[in-house]
Amino acid sequence: MNIALVHDYLNQAGGAERVVECLHEVYPQAPIYTSIFDKNRTLESFSSMKIKTSFMQYLPFVMKHFKKYLPLYPFAFGSFNLSGFDVILSSSSAWGKGIKKIKGQKHICYCHSPMRFVWMYEDYMEKEEYGRLVRMILPPILKWLRKWDLRTAANVDYFIANSKTTQKRIKLFYGMDSEVIYPPVDTSFFKPYNTKIKDYFLVVSRLNPYKHIDLAVEAVNDLGLPLFIIGTGPDASRLKKMAKLNIRFLGRLPDEEIVKYYSECRAFILPGEEDFGLTPVEAQACGRPVIAYGAGGALESVVDGKTGLFFERQDKGSLIKAVQRFNSMSFDGNSIRENALKFDKEFFKKQIKEFVDAKGR
Repeated sequence: MNIALVHDYLNQAGGAERVVECLHEVYPQAPIYTSIFDKNRTLESFSSMKIKTSFMQYLPFVMKHFKKYLPLYPFAFGSFNLSGFDVILSSSSAWGKGIKKIKGQKHICYCHSPMRFVWMYEDYMEKEEYGRLVRMILPPILKWLRKWDLRTAANVDYFIANSKTTQKRIKLFYGMDSEVIYPPVDTSFFKPYNTKIKDYFLVVSRLNPYKHIDLAVEAVNDLGLPLFIIGTGPDASRLKKMAKLNIRFLGRLPDEEIVKYYSECRAFILPGEEDFGLTPVEAQACGRPVIAYGAGGALESVVDGKTGLFFERQDKGSLIKAVQRFNSMSFDGNSIRENALKFDKEFFKKQIKEFVDAKGR
């Protein structure tokens, strides 16, 4: 089979990009079609792959202001000609599934989530600092995008969901069935570092408002506990203004350093609701427990009382109580890592290949 890979945009380094990286390991000859590609902000491995970008790549200031070009993404993916491929394998939380296909082609979409800003507008926009004008303009654009989203979802032959949470959303918003294949974690790389546990908690995340990193900042501010935050993003300056001296912002770090921070932390904190969430699994692969908001993908990757614990409400008080409860508990690093092995990338690659072989012919 001649396969093309598609992804929304390659301008950041998160869980979705790791999925694309792994898909390319399964299909190393496949080109990757995407709206824009910023090699300085995404995973280094993409620089050696065959990346095909849209006309958006050449728009002024698009790398810095890619969100402001919102209405153009449907046209960007509609402009690609993939007629020479048998199978289109898209990785999408928004735009990639809108790729055009011809008669006889199969389109398989690995869905990270249906469009959050379209279908979960209030939750997504709650902490976004958009001005009054933008908030006035957005509703009619989003109404148009909902119609586009439903129309393009109907053109997908098969959906793969990255979690049961996403599977439910696909059924709710698109009325379509899907199969769950959990995202990949390289557990041969993310493994316990030969060092002692140190006295700090850890967050690894893109610093976007909807990630609720401010909740972790507020909680450890009150508790006076050390917190290290790894990652960059538009919410960084606001978070730094909130933080007291017990919180350190480490910026973007190479994976080799992140492994060490995972392995040495007292616990990993996940304050937001993730569709699945690779970082808590990476932390568990390094043998460290997770304190997570009890919703979304964390319910599928963290075993309460064994590999971590949950807090029920997404507020400071609930997280503080969870951290205090954590301080009275003990966890076995070997059991924590064993749980993470269920999400190893070799298992993911095997499942993807079997699915594409079965459905793509």
